[in-house]
Amino acid sequence: MKQRRFMGAMVSATVALGLTLTACSAPAAPGAGAAASTKAAKTYTIAVVPKDATNPWFVRMETGVKEFATATGLNVYQKGPSETDATMQAQVIQDLIAQKVDAIAVVPVDPGALETVLKQAMDAGIVVVTHEGASQQNTMYDIEAFNNAAYGAFIMDNLAECMGKEGTYTTMVGHVTNASHNEWADGGVAHQKEAFPNMKLLTDEPRVESQDDGEQAYQTAKELLKKYPDLKGIMGTSSFDAPGVARAIDELGLKGKVCTSGTGMPAANKEILANGSVSSLTLWDPAKAGYAMASLAKKILDGEKIEGTVDLGVDGYKEMHFASGSTKVLEGNGWIVINKENVDGFGF
Repeated sequence: MKQRRFMGAMVSATVALGLTLTACSAPAAPGAGAAASTKAAKTYTIAVVPKDATNPWFVRMETGVKEFATATGLNVYQKGPSETDATMQAQVIQDLIAQKVDAIAVVPVDPGALETVLKQAMDAGIVVVTHEGASQQNTMYDIEAFNNAAYGAFIMDNLAECMGKEGTYTTMVGHVTNASHNEWADGGVAHQKEAFPNMKLLTDEPRVESQDDGEQAYQTAKELLKKYPDLKGIMGTSSFDAPGVARAIDELGLKGKVCTSGTGMPAANKEILANGSVSSLTLWDPAKAGYAMASLAKKILDGEKIEGTVDLGVDGYKEMHFASGSTKVLEGNGWIVINKENVDGFGF
């Protein structure tokens, strides 16, 4: 009996020692720019699904996704459709469900079109988070880089300054089904009505689509400017809008007479910022958004409660708070401004 008790004590001590060593070897919490850490205590597969795998915006997002994978040692990767198409995006998600990934982080092309497939993912026990999908129902949490109405107001401030705070303008979105683009445009219009009473939204075409395509933005802007000679400004939202509109303004000889503002990438828009076609553009770093989505998915998989101030480990997303009246939408403070003076300082 004594021998059995002695052997049992030895086994218990060995197990306890093993657990202690395992706990000591667990990796520290990830941080942006961190080097590869030791192998994570738990192994997860997290897939990030952008709107379009080829769009420069989402190519940049993949940089942050890869950085999170390196920092944590987890299997984290980005996989998106070859073009901005809701049906194609849904198929990518369907494939990931079949592969039984642990979490899916999505930037929805059309939140409504993804409800069914995201419900299937959640029913299968997969963690689902979104970015730029504040209206998405079948998601656990949605990350916004900032308050969308405030961001739209900020874009409008830039447009109003260029327009001399007077004249007719219209708004352009990637798609009328895109939640965030329309929230920015709505925020811009609301701010204009309150702050710039001498500006007027174009009645006949208050909102037009660029289809998240620079060529389409250019063609649409050119048609608008020919059709409405009094049009003085176009507020863009997609990263393709303001550059496409600027091209139309230049081609029609309207530089200095017609203004545009919106979201854009630094390197891709250096020329139009330098030559004055656009005075400034606004954006948030897509790489940080990709990192933040993966970080949130990991927190949920680890069983952490998402409440109070949420730190996702990267600038702009370290003090996330729930939007007013929401238990799903988390807002950060990630927007930045680019102009001809600082355009070379971002590195992307």
